[in-house]
Amino acid sequence: MHLPPLEDLYRDHQPWLKLWLQRRLGCSHNAADLAQDTFVRLLAKPEQESLNNPRAYLRTIAHGLLVNWFRRKDLERAYLEALAALPEEEAPSPELRYQLLEMLEAVDQMLHQLPTPVRRAFLLAQIEGLKYEEIANQMEIALITVKRYMKQAFVQCLTLELTTVIDQAQEQS
Repeated sequence: MHLPPLEDLYRDHQPWLKLWLQRRLGCSHNAADLAQDTFVRLLAKPEQESLNNPRAYLRTIAHGLLVNWFRRKDLERAYLEALAALPEEEAPSPELRYQLLEMLEAVDQMLHQLPTPVRRAFLLAQIEGLKYEEIANQMEIALITVKRYMKQAFVQCLTLELTTVIDQAQEQS
Protein backbone atom coordinates (compact mmCIF):
# COMPACT_ATOMS: atom_id res chain seq x y z
CA MET A 1 0.00 0.00 0.00
CA HIS A 2 1.46 3.37 -0.99
CA LEU A 3 1.22 6.52 1.05
CA PRO A 4 -2.13 8.16 0.38
CA PRO A 5 -2.12 11.77 -0.77
CA LEU A 6 -1.19 14.16 2.04
CA GLU A 7 -4.63 15.76 1.95
CA ASP A 8 -6.24 12.40 2.69
CA LEU A 9 -3.77 11.61 5.46
CA TYR A 10 -4.34 15.01 7.02
CA ARG A 11 -8.11 14.80 6.83
CA ASP A 12 -8.25 11.23 8.12
CA HIS A 13 -5.61 11.39 10.86
CA GLN A 14 -4.94 14.97 11.98
CA PRO A 15 -7.71 15.07 14.63
CA TRP A 16 -6.55 11.74 16.06
CA LEU A 17 -2.89 12.86 16.06
CA LYS A 18 -3.72 16.18 17.73
CA LEU A 19 -5.64 14.34 20.48
CA TRP A 20 -2.76 11.87 20.93
CA LEU A 21 -0.33 14.77 21.36
CA GLN A 22 -2.72 16.71 23.60
CA ARG A 23 -2.89 13.79 26.02
CA ARG A 24 0.90 13.88 26.33
CA LEU A 25 1.27 17.65 26.50
CA GLY A 26 -1.85 18.73 28.35
CA CYS A 27 -2.18 21.68 25.98
CA SER A 28 -4.27 21.80 22.83
CA HIS A 29 -2.30 24.71 21.31
CA ASN A 30 1.08 22.98 21.55
CA ALA A 31 -0.53 19.74 20.38
CA ALA A 32 -1.94 21.49 17.31
CA ASP A 33 1.48 22.97 16.54
CA LEU A 34 3.24 19.62 16.84
CA ALA A 35 0.56 17.85 14.79
CA GLN A 36 1.04 20.47 12.09
CA ASP A 37 4.83 20.02 12.29
CA THR A 38 4.35 16.27 11.85
CA PHE A 39 2.56 16.79 8.55
CA VAL A 40 5.13 19.38 7.47
CA ARG A 41 7.84 16.76 8.08
CA LEU A 42 5.87 14.31 5.99
CA LEU A 43 5.49 16.89 3.23
CA ALA A 44 9.26 17.49 3.26
CA LYS A 45 10.03 13.80 2.68
CA PRO A 46 11.42 13.44 -0.83
CA GLU A 47 10.11 9.94 -1.35
CA GLN A 48 6.73 8.46 -0.72
CA GLU A 49 6.93 5.30 1.31
CA SER A 50 4.67 2.30 1.46
CA LEU A 51 2.61 2.21 4.63
CA ASN A 52 0.57 -0.50 6.21
CA ASN A 53 -0.29 1.63 9.23
CA PRO A 54 -0.33 5.41 8.61
CA ARG A 55 -1.13 6.17 12.26
CA ALA A 56 1.93 4.29 13.49
CA TYR A 57 4.05 6.20 10.98
CA LEU A 58 2.57 9.56 12.00
CA ARG A 59 2.93 8.67 15.68
CA THR A 60 6.63 7.85 15.14
CA ILE A 61 7.27 11.23 13.51
CA ALA A 62 5.22 13.03 16.17
CA HIS A 63 7.01 11.19 18.98
CA GLY A 64 10.39 12.41 17.71
CA LEU A 65 9.06 15.96 17.56
CA LEU A 66 7.61 15.57 21.06
CA VAL A 67 10.95 14.40 22.47
CA ASN A 68 12.66 17.40 20.88
CA TRP A 69 9.96 19.72 22.27
CA PHE A 70 10.45 18.43 25.82
CA ARG A 71 14.22 18.63 25.50
CA ARG A 72 13.95 22.22 24.26
CA LYS A 73 11.61 23.11 27.16
CA ASP A 74 14.02 21.55 29.69
CA LEU A 75 16.89 23.51 28.19
CA GLU A 76 14.86 26.72 28.25
CA ARG A 77 13.86 26.13 31.88
CA ALA A 78 17.47 25.52 32.95
CA TYR A 79 18.60 28.63 31.08
CA LEU A 80 15.92 30.80 32.71
CA GLU A 81 16.85 29.43 36.14
CA ALA A 82 20.50 30.32 35.51
CA LEU A 83 19.49 33.82 34.43
CA ALA A 84 17.35 34.27 37.53
CA ALA A 85 20.39 33.49 39.69
CA LEU A 86 22.38 36.35 38.12
CA PRO A 87 22.51 39.74 39.83
CA GLU A 88 20.17 42.12 38.02
CA GLU A 89 23.00 44.34 36.72
CA GLU A 90 24.62 41.30 35.04
CA ALA A 91 21.45 39.97 33.45
CA PRO A 92 21.45 40.15 29.65
CA SER A 93 18.89 42.18 27.73
CA PRO A 94 15.76 40.39 26.46
CA GLU A 95 17.19 40.42 22.92
CA LEU A 96 20.44 38.85 24.08
CA ARG A 97 18.52 36.31 26.16
CA TYR A 98 16.61 35.26 23.06
CA GLN A 99 19.80 35.00 20.98
CA LEU A 100 21.53 32.97 23.70
CA LEU A 101 18.57 30.62 23.99
CA GLU A 102 18.54 30.10 20.22
CA MET A 103 22.26 29.33 20.31
CA LEU A 104 21.82 26.90 23.22
CA GLU A 105 19.08 25.12 21.28
CA ALA A 106 21.31 24.92 18.20
CA VAL A 107 24.20 23.50 20.26
CA ASP A 108 21.86 21.01 21.93
CA GLN A 109 20.51 19.91 18.55
CA MET A 110 24.05 19.65 17.16
CA LEU A 111 25.15 17.51 20.12
CA HIS A 112 22.20 15.16 19.67
CA GLN A 113 23.17 14.65 16.02
CA LEU A 114 26.53 13.26 17.10
CA PRO A 115 26.86 9.52 17.69
CA THR A 116 26.42 8.72 21.39
CA PRO A 117 30.09 7.86 22.13
CA VAL A 118 31.29 11.03 20.37
CA ARG A 119 28.81 13.16 22.30
CA ARG A 120 29.80 11.48 25.58
CA ALA A 121 33.53 12.03 25.00
CA PHE A 122 32.94 15.66 24.04
CA LEU A 123 30.80 16.35 27.11
CA LEU A 124 33.30 14.64 29.41
CA ALA A 125 35.99 16.96 28.07
CA GLN A 126 33.95 20.16 27.92
CA ILE A 127 31.64 19.82 30.92
CA GLU A 128 33.61 17.55 33.26
CA GLY A 129 37.00 18.95 32.26
CA LEU A 130 38.55 15.51 31.81
CA LYS A 131 41.76 15.09 29.84
CA TYR A 132 41.74 12.80 26.82
CA GLU A 133 43.59 10.06 28.70
CA GLU A 134 40.98 10.17 31.48
CA ILE A 135 38.19 9.97 28.93
CA ALA A 136 39.83 6.97 27.27
CA ASN A 137 40.08 5.21 30.64
CA GLN A 138 36.52 6.04 31.66
CA MET A 139 35.03 5.03 28.31
CA GLU A 140 37.40 2.05 27.99
CA ILE A 141 38.54 3.05 24.51
CA ALA A 142 41.89 3.87 22.92
CA LEU A 143 43.33 7.36 23.24
CA ILE A 144 43.39 7.69 19.44
CA THR A 145 39.65 6.98 19.41
CA VAL A 146 39.05 9.80 21.91
CA LYS A 147 41.06 12.13 19.68
CA ARG A 148 39.03 11.06 16.64
CA TYR A 149 35.78 11.60 18.56
CA MET A 150 36.89 15.04 19.71
CA LYS A 151 37.87 16.01 16.18
CA GLN A 152 34.45 14.94 14.94
CA ALA A 153 32.71 16.96 17.67
CA PHE A 154 34.84 20.05 17.05
CA VAL A 155 34.13 19.88 13.32
CA GLN A 156 30.40 19.88 14.18
CA CYS A 157 30.94 22.89 16.47
CA LEU A 158 32.78 24.77 13.73
CA THR A 159 30.05 23.92 11.24
CA LEU A 160 27.45 25.26 13.67
CA GLU A 161 29.51 28.44 14.19
CA LEU A 162 29.95 28.94 10.45
CA THR A 163 26.22 28.43 9.88
CA THR A 164 25.44 30.96 12.61
CA VAL A 165 27.80 33.56 11.10
CA ILE A 166 26.31 33.05 7.63
CA ASP A 167 22.75 33.35 9.01
CA GLN A 168 23.65 36.57 10.85
CA ALA A 169 25.26 38.03 7.72
CA GLN A 170 22.16 37.23 5.68
CA GLU A 171 19.91 38.84 8.30
CA GLN A 172 22.00 42.04 8.21
CA SER A 173 21.93 42.31 4.42
